[in-house]
Amino acid sequence: MIAGGIPTAKSATFTDQEGAKNYILQEGAPIVVKADGLAAGKGVMVTMTQEEALNAIEELFAQNFGKVVIEEFLTGQEVSVLALTDGLTIRPLIPAQDHKQIGEGDTGANTGGMGAYAPTPLIDHKLSDRITKEILEPTLKELQKRGIDYRGVLYAGLMITPEGDPKTLEFNCRFGDPETQAVLSMLKTPLVDVLLACTQQKLADLPPLEWYEGTAVCVVIAAGGYPNSYEKGKIITGIAEAQTEGITVFHAGTKLVDKTILTDGGRVLGVTSRAVDFQSAIASVYQAVEKIKFEDMYYRRDIGHRIS
Repeated sequence: MIAGGIPTAKSATFTDQEGAKNYILQEGAPIVVKADGLAAGKGVMVTMTQEEALNAIEELFAQNFGKVVIEEFLTGQEVSVLALTDGLTIRPLIPAQDHKQIGEGDTGANTGGMGAYAPTPLIDHKLSDRITKEILEPTLKELQKRGIDYRGVLYAGLMITPEGDPKTLEFNCRFGDPETQAVLSMLKTPLVDVLLACTQQKLADLPPLEWYEGTAVCVVIAAGGYPNSYEKGKIITGIAEAQTEGITVFHAGTKLVDKTILTDGGRVLGVTSRAVDFQSAIASVYQAVEKIKFEDMYYRRDIGHRIS
C-alpha cells in the first residue's frame, strides 16, 4: 500500500494460508479477501462470515495466487477515479461508478464490471478536490520518492463512506473497464494530445481538459453463464443497427470469422450512450442494447439504479 498519510482501508498481506486464516479469526467478519495479482476483475471476495472468508483464502491459494490481501469491510459506495500523470503532474478525469456484481440490485458474484456511468453525482467539486489533494497527489509524490518515473494512467478504486469521506481500496496502472468507455466518451479534448503530453512530461502545459455536457452510460452484454462457465462462438447480430447517433458499441469478447461476428469471451460488448442527461442516456443505451442479439446473451437491466 502506498504510504504518505493517504486515507486507506486497513489491510494486511499474506503469502501463506495459515497466517491469512489466523488474521481473519483475529479480525472477524465481514471482511474482504483479495487476490494480489491480475484476476480479470474477479479476484475480490466480500465475505460476510468467517467461514466464507476462510473458504475464500483456500480458493485463492488453490488458484495459485501466491499472495492475498485481507482488507477491512467498508460501507458506502465504490467509485473509480482515473487520472493521467506524466510523473510530475497528475490530472483526474471525471469520476465514474461501475456495477461489479452479475445480478440486478448488485447481487451475486463479482465480475469484471457489468456497466458504468460517468460522471457520478456522488463526487462533487469539493470532494473531487479532496481526492486530488489527499490521494492522487500524495501517491504521485510517493512514486517520485521511490524513484519511480511513472507516466500513464493511475486508476484509484475508492469507497465513499456514509460520512462522505474517500477511502482508498486499490490502485491500478491501467484504464478501468467498463468505466473507461463512459469516461472517455465524455472527453472532448483529443485523448492523443493528453497521452502525448504525458510521455513528454508536458502535462502541466496542457490547457484544462474539456468535457461534453451530460452523462455517458455503458451497459455490458455478456455470455450466458458468465462469470462462470459459458459458451463461445455465438453469432451476433444488430450491432450496426444499434450504433445510431450518440451510441458506440465497444467490442470485448468477440472475433470475426468469414465476415461474421461471433462471441469469444465472457463480457462480449460494451454498449455506450452519451446524452444530455442521465435519464436520456439510460433510455438510449437500453434501446440500443435491445437491437443486439445472440443466443443466451445476458445484461443487467438496472445499470445506474443508484441514481435513477
